Amino acid sequence: MAICHTMEAVDGLLRVTATGRDDSLAQVMAYAQAVIENAVTKACTRILCDERRMVYALDTVDTFKLAEFTAAHAPRVAKVALVPPPLQVQDAQFWETVVKNRGLRVRIFPTVELAEAWLEDMGS
Repeated sequence: MAICHTMEAVDGLLRVTATGRDDSLAQVMAYAQAVIENAVTKACTRILCDERRMVYALDTVDTFKLAEFTAAHAPRVAKVALVPPPLQVQDAQFWETVVKNRGLRVRIFPTVELAEAWLEDMGS
């Protein structure tokens, strides 16, 4: 099943909920581009991606390419919190490391509540 997502912008926070399976790099890049475009269009400087109900299927090379794509296209002013599927935290942490090394403020969290708290803390 392909990636399905919903997005809602409230008070500078873009809430993204994604489900399904990332079947190809092109599909995941399209999803990332949609998130970035929505954040820019709606003037959101904070993004919360709840991906707990997704299945990550990309291999390590494609995950690296996705991170490079994200870092190249995402605005540097946004804070991004990602809540990955519980059994795929290592894949998410690899993506996080690559993106952070390219200057984005991104963190992986085990719960939506922890992600929200970090996004609300303007100092980090």
